[in-house]
Amino acid sequence: MRSSEKTRVVKVSADRPDGRAITRAAAIIRSGGLVGFPTETVYGIAANPLNGRAMARLYAVKKRPRGKPFTVHISDLAAIEKMGCAITKEAWALIGKFWPGPLTIILKTRTGRKIGFRMPDNCVALELLRKAGVPVVAPSANLSGEEPPRTAGSVLRSMDGKLDLLIDAGPASVGIESTVVDLTRGRPKILREGAIRGSLIMKAARSNG
Repeated sequence: MRSSEKTRVVKVSADRPDGRAITRAAAIIRSGGLVGFPTETVYGIAANPLNGRAMARLYAVKKRPRGKPFTVHISDLAAIEKMGCAITKEAWALIGKFWPGPLTIILKTRTGRKIGFRMPDNCVALELLRKAGVPVVAPSANLSGEEPPRTAGSVLRSMDGKLDLLIDAGPASVGIESTVVDLTRGRPKILREGAIRGSLIMKAARSNG
């Protein structure tokens, strides 16, 4: 879309989103567009990481350093294995306790690449991820360094004209970013404490040991 155009906003029910609206948004993601959408934590920007043009645009829109990766948002666990990662016993413990929910886990591929995964606890987000049919990365819908947005209105203040579509399903229920834990080194390491306290993460991980 041209930067002079305003972002199209589609309002949906948080509990029973319009399937046609979600289908249109999913098609935009597949074709390399950017879609703002709600999760339980904050609003995010969905993009197809297999599309180089989409990723270049996402980094530019976010004003984010190119070397900093984005978390992959998923609707089912099979997506983790499809991306070449194994689910460790610590990961299984945290998934069973906190997913779907505000937890990002970082796993390692067979080639040693690190990938962050999150399964949001939001039916609009999960339906969008299911219908996209491609991997979806989804950083928060704000400029890097700014406060993550809890509402569609907050997204538009910095992203109007930069996204192809914005799904408005009301305020994010949690309003705090996910906790990020690195599981690639054996012992879990909290990289960012967000909606879930780090002590709860460590306790859950130890319970499986």
